[in-house]
Amino acid sequence: MSSVKVVTDSGSDLPPEQVESLGITVIPAYITFGTESLKDGVELTADQFYDRLRNGPDFPKTSQAPVGDFKRLYEEIGPGSAGIVSVHISSKVSGTVNSATQAASEAEVDCPIRVVDTLQVSLACGLAAREAARAAMDGGGVETVARAAEKAAERAELLVLLDTLEYLEKGGRIGKAQALLGGLLRIRPMIFIKDGEVHSLAKARSRKAGIERLMAFAREFGPADEIGVLHSTTPQESEELAARLHDLAPAGKEPLLSRVGSSVGAHSGPGALAVAMLRSVG
Repeated sequence: MSSVKVVTDSGSDLPPEQVESLGITVIPAYITFGTESLKDGVELTADQFYDRLRNGPDFPKTSQAPVGDFKRLYEEIGPGSAGIVSVHISSKVSGTVNSATQAASEAEVDCPIRVVDTLQVSLACGLAAREAARAAMDGGGVETVARAAEKAAERAELLVLLDTLEYLEKGGRIGKAQALLGGLLRIRPMIFIKDGEVHSLAKARSRKAGIERLMAFAREFGPADEIGVLHSTTPQESEELAARLHDLAPAGKEPLLSRVGSSVGAHSGPGALAVAMLRSVG
């Protein structure tokens, strides 16, 4: 029997090389422009998405993978495996966990299936899925692998600098960051995820000041066992920020570089820059 299989959704924003090297299966969310519905990362690349977001006539809508997609996936990867651990973005901002949970109860597989609600989004969820995959590669059983994801999610932080709140508000995901609305014409909003929802972190008066504050907040949470920096449309900024935060990572570990994909990017918009971390234990 092969090891436990780890599944996550495209909202976890894990880089493709990490997904491949760790044997993680990614189930895509759906992005809808008008009447056209596309699978995130499969039928729609990040470059195509941001081009349409900026220049297209329709504002995108996102939806989680439906129960049927999850059921088919579980039945495809379940046979011969020791179990499935499905690690997903916060149930407070997405129906993904609900779809996965329902599919787990309906899937015709002999192995156990555990669904983990990370109460995080983007790479903060991705880092939890990565810890689960490492535990699976080490031969851990379903409960061991699921617990690895849960422990990582408890230590995860996601700090985000946005260019605007427009996309977060239009997408209905502004959550507890409502206070940032009002008079924000030239203010760069900063948010973080707490208890599965979006909260206000700070306001910055310029892009440059926002990046400095993002770095300062990251240092308050550091040092970290894992650190990742991701962007939606500004790769050079992401690389520069990662270089400046290099010392927060454990010796010999490089910060992980990634990109905000379509399912999260529909809410964060172009110009988003973020730091995801797993706080050090002890």
